[in-house]
Amino acid sequence: MSAESPVRELRLVVTAEDYDAALHFYRDVLGLPERAAFSSEGGHVTILEAGRATLEITDPNHAAFIDDVEVGRRVAGPVRVAFQVGDSTVMTARLAAAGAEVVAEPTRTPWNSLNSRLEAPGALQLTLFEELDADKK
Repeated sequence: MSAESPVRELRLVVTAEDYDAALHFYRDVLGLPERAAFSSEGGHVTILEAGRATLEITDPNHAAFIDDVEVGRRVAGPVRVAFQVGDSTVMTARLAAAGAEVVAEPTRTPWNSLNSRLEAPGALQLTLFEELDADKK
C-alpha cells in the first residue's frame, strides 16, 4: 500500500433547512474559517475549513459503547461529526449559547479525552473532544 492516499480531502456536505443559521453557527461561533462560497439562482453553499479530516468507521456495538461513555445511552444516528477543540468545556458552552442543544456535558473518556455531545444546526449530532495530557486527571 502506498504511503500517499489517493484521496486528497474528506468533505462532509450538510444540507441545512436554515442555511444562514447553520453558516453562522459553524463559521462564526465554532470558528471554522471560510474557504470558498458559491451561489446559484436562489441557493448558496459555503465551504468551511475544519482542520485535518479523518473517517472513523465503527460497528453498531462500538458506536453504542461510545454513546454510553459520552452520553450514558444510545443517541446517535448513523452519522456523528467530531471536532477536536482546545477546550471542550468552553466550546460546549459557546455552542450551547448559540443554540445547540447539549446532550451531554464534557465527560472524561477511557481513551483520555474530554468529550461532550450536542445536537447542532443541520440536524447534526456533534462530539467535541479535547485530548488530555497524561498528567491531566
